[in-house]
Amino acid sequence: MIQTVPTKPSWPRAIGIGIAVSVLTAIVMVALLKAGVSPFPKPPSLAFAETLLGRPLPMPIGLLFHTVYVTFWSVVFVRYFPRKTLPTALGLAAVLWVVILVVFFPVVGWGLAGLAIGPQLIPASALPHLLFGLLLWGLDRYLGRHGGS
Repeated sequence: MIQTVPTKPSWPRAIGIGIAVSVLTAIVMVALLKAGVSPFPKPPSLAFAETLLGRPLPMPIGLLFHTVYVTFWSVVFVRYFPRKTLPTALGLAAVLWVVILVVFFPVVGWGLAGLAIGPQLIPASALPHLLFGLLLWGLDRYLGRHGGS
């Protein structure tokens, strides 16, 4: 019996999955911000871009930073994770959530875990990461199976 080694999804497919995850999560986050229910003073990716570049920036620049970050981690998952299960995707999402709490929030001046703004940033930042993990797993499961080299 011949065993076949599963192939990794192609680079374009992996990047496409990443962009799709990025767009879908951005739609949810921007909608919540526009509806006034988001506790964030501004989208974290925009706050980070403004901090990095040292000046106010328009929302599209924040969305670009979001897209690059989400697509990068999506490609890492799709191309390189040996077990692409729901718990693995949610594990990656949880690690990235901790990174935003202990790295990104302090860098943009919101304090450790966003506590300089308020404790509501902790669960508010967990929800998009949960959505990221679910979308990443689902899109990889249904779009990433037929990969090339």
